[in-house]
Amino acid sequence: MGENGVVAAKLCYPAAAMEVVSAELGHTAGSKLYDDDGRLKRTGTMWTASAHIITAVIGSGVLSLGWAIAQLGWVAGPAVMLLFSFVTYYTSALLADCYRSGDESTGKRNYTYMDAVNANLSGIKVQVCGFLQYANIVGVAIGYTIAASISMLAIKRANCFHVEGHGDPCNISSTPYMIIFGVAEIFFSQIPDFDQISWLSILAAVMSFTYSTIGLGLGIVQVVANGGVKGSLTGISIGVVTPMDKVWRSLQAFGDIAFAYSYSLILIEIQDTIRAPPPSESKVMRRATVVSVAVTTLFYMLCGCMGYAAFGDGAPGNLLTGFGFYEPFWLLDVANAAIVVHLVGAYQVYCQPLFAFVEKWAQQRWPKSWYITKDIDVPLSGSGGGGRCYKLNLFRLTWRSAFVVATTVVSMLLPFFNDVVGFLGAVGFWPLTVYFPVEMYIVQKRIAKWSTRWVCLQLLSLACLVITVASAAGSIAGILSDLKVYKPFATTY
Repeated sequence: MGENGVVAAKLCYPAAAMEVVSAELGHTAGSKLYDDDGRLKRTGTMWTASAHIITAVIGSGVLSLGWAIAQLGWVAGPAVMLLFSFVTYYTSALLADCYRSGDESTGKRNYTYMDAVNANLSGIKVQVCGFLQYANIVGVAIGYTIAASISMLAIKRANCFHVEGHGDPCNISSTPYMIIFGVAEIFFSQIPDFDQISWLSILAAVMSFTYSTIGLGLGIVQVVANGGVKGSLTGISIGVVTPMDKVWRSLQAFGDIAFAYSYSLILIEIQDTIRAPPPSESKVMRRATVVSVAVTTLFYMLCGCMGYAAFGDGAPGNLLTGFGFYEPFWLLDVANAAIVVHLVGAYQVYCQPLFAFVEKWAQQRWPKSWYITKDIDVPLSGSGGGGRCYKLNLFRLTWRSAFVVATTVVSMLLPFFNDVVGFLGAVGFWPLTVYFPVEMYIVQKRIAKWSTRWVCLQLLSLACLVITVASAAGSIAGILSDLKVYKPFATTY
């Protein structure tokens, strides 16, 4: 049972209702159906948690890494990527320890990132965190809609280039493809909570490996065709771009890499799907973080470095849609189709915390409202009360659909893939990936102020703040530059 207390498809037996009553009365000790908090037993493992993380992390950001390394060069590019991977792993481990308050195996559960912040911090910090988390989720939804539409459009363009030749501009509007993606998300957004999207996360994770592997393979082929590795130690040269553009683009590259590692804002929600101890959820989550961050860093290094090696200073902003590659066109179609499937799942993984927050708030605000609290049984198979049924909630249907429509419309207004990705990564990285995990861990573990560990944690937070501010500035400069030549709803690729 998820945050909103709804089960997507469960047996419509009277016995099930009796079990719920039993749970509400607190009779869950030793129960085979319920955990210690009265909720349905969690079934997640290290592997399902890793799948959720990989789905969230290896997103569209991987395709911009060739461009990011091209701005930084062979020395700084991989070094920055390793730095972000280490910081992400370390702060994720700190955050995992905040899932339970007190004892890591028996303490009170914090079901969401906001619950953890509320349990450990207080005052304005809680409100600020909530605003940043949910604003970042909205931003990610917009970014994923843009990325998915570009990949769908790239399939059409790849076929156009194959038929008409590489000299044809094959300009096509991205708007219809954003609408198609939005319609698909309206359908999948009706999956009530994290517990029921494991299959979608696993499918999306497989798709992410598929298109990353294809991008890597095409990069290797291009390097062989070039007869060697392109690029320089310091990245794109002054002369190709102005000194000021070099600075802005380098800062934006930091934001792109930060976005590629961003998943801390949904870590607690993922951790809440893991089965009860032993071992403790925090230990399982740390193992899942090690596996997922190691795997993603390996893929990022291979894809980013190979993209730069293949195209040098001319590395496209999106490796598979920027048309560094034209052939084999059918392989590009497969890769971009995999991107779209992956982003369908990633959109849901990211948006579930926001969906749950709004629905929980509405139920507390209007507990007697039929529209908000009433579930309608929709039989999926069989007949009578013995078949499987879907619990249709009218508020969930309308509010989630409205959210998808709104993010789709905004995506049509701002189809700047690289700049949006960089800005989202910059804005969300420091507060959600570093600051709040560090502050909560200090409170949770009662680390003394001005102790060596406290000072080191604060220095880490300060350094990441500087990177965030600089990256955001670079991305804003890029967006302002794009706006000079942009026409709403008329942009073509």
